[in-house]
Amino acid sequence: MKICLAGTGAMGVIHAKALKKIAGVEVVSVNSRTAESGQAFAKEWGIPHFSTSLEESIDRPGVEAVILTTPSAMHADQTVMALDKGKHVQVEIPMSLNLPDARRIVEAARRSRQTCMVTHTRRFSSPHREIRRRIQEGTFHLHHMVVETYFFRRENTNMHGQPRSWVDNLLWHHGCHSVDLAQWILDEPNFAAWGQKGPDHPVLGIPMDISVAMKSKKGPLFTMAMSFNNKGPFGGFYRYIGEEETYKVYRDSMTDGDGKEVPLDGTAAFDRQDVEFVGAIREGRTPESSAESCLPTMALLDQIDTAMQR
Repeated sequence: MKICLAGTGAMGVIHAKALKKIAGVEVVSVNSRTAESGQAFAKEWGIPHFSTSLEESIDRPGVEAVILTTPSAMHADQTVMALDKGKHVQVEIPMSLNLPDARRIVEAARRSRQTCMVTHTRRFSSPHREIRRRIQEGTFHLHHMVVETYFFRRENTNMHGQPRSWVDNLLWHHGCHSVDLAQWILDEPNFAAWGQKGPDHPVLGIPMDISVAMKSKKGPLFTMAMSFNNKGPFGGFYRYIGEEETYKVYRDSMTDGDGKEVPLDGTAAFDRQDVEFVGAIREGRTPESSAESCLPTMALLDQIDTAMQR
């Protein structure tokens, strides 16, 4: 399977690593914002072609699929274009920055009948999958899901401190992951949702602190705190408070309330995610984290964003 990779930032590197591990998969072109970054990325990962034109990369002979790790505001137009060209697409969240664009992507996927998958990596993380399994089998009853997402980011840089060409919005990027995780974990699209934000950064133009609260019709609460002002360990910290136990999750590891490690399968989330994308294409089936399955998340984010603007 020949794949085009769009974007040479931190997420592009992660996908390049994951795809290298999948038998029969070859990244044959990389799309980049500048020729210099594309050339360097292609050389590092042994990719035979690079271009600043996404259409040129997608139109390379034999390309079946594209993975988009480009700026969020470009996602909708790029995804629709690729789907209309008959290519399968995996797109980084948040399917652009609004609910209408998310719906436009889903409609393009239905029209083209191609695989369209959203990169909600937490759905593929072993600890979160284990929590969901226990909830579904009735051995764990969730009361409260608490998420803390912390970074220190006063300049427009990515997780490696490299300059970004787009602004990383807390709600529509990091919040999107966690809100999706809540509705996926509970298999519950119906939440009462509310949010509030702190002052916008004078240069970045985005709120640097956000809080979100949701309540499922099934009963459990969801609370999220996000900050770009936090000095300390960065990333997402998840706490599942249940009737039987409290579990704490960080990346691909999980501990119980006493700090004891919970045994898991050890599969990296990004590896499982890209295997799922390739597998869904090869088997002609709907993938986990399909664009359509993520529409409830986008509707909730729209509801939260509206509340924050009041």
